[in-house]
Amino acid sequence: MLTQEVSRRYARALFLASSEKGMVDSAFVQMQELLSYVQTEPKLLDYLRSPRVLVDEKVDLVRRTFSSQLDQLFVEFVVVLVNKRRIAFLPDIIDEFIRLVEAQKGIGRITVISAVPLTDSERAKLSEKMALKTGLKIELEEKVDPSIIGGIIVLLHDEIIDGSVKYGLSQMREQLMKVKVVA
Repeated sequence: MLTQEVSRRYARALFLASSEKGMVDSAFVQMQELLSYVQTEPKLLDYLRSPRVLVDEKVDLVRRTFSSQLDQLFVEFVVVLVNKRRIAFLPDIIDEFIRLVEAQKGIGRITVISAVPLTDSERAKLSEKMALKTGLKIELEEKVDPSIIGGIIVLLHDEIIDGSVKYGLSQMREQLMKVKVVA
């Protein structure tokens, strides 16, 4: 829960700052590139999170590494995360920022978790239903997790729609545990 709150707060701040400067499209591209860089170079985040490294050294590394790749606003944003000891949240902040920009552009990204891959027909029906519900153009992200047994789980921004068999069975178990059997 803390991760979501921190990510939202910083992503909104970045979104507002880039909006005020008319840099939302540029920020969108740069944040995607930064996310890609952080994901391919996990040692960078490990270094920036390390309590053994002085904050000044971390800030210096951020400025040297990103000044030629990112606009000054975004470099300083990363510096703020380092100074506030929030750099571990960077991937989640970027993901939330990207979602904010997509929502502004009328795009809704949903994550669908299913026990087996969805068919094209199921994808189309789900996209259509979610588009009607949200009023956004839907982009599906699919994940397969056999542990849910069957059904699907839909993650849409702050909402979780759990239609998995596993969840249904756990609900049924809870209800049965509440029943008192008299002999």
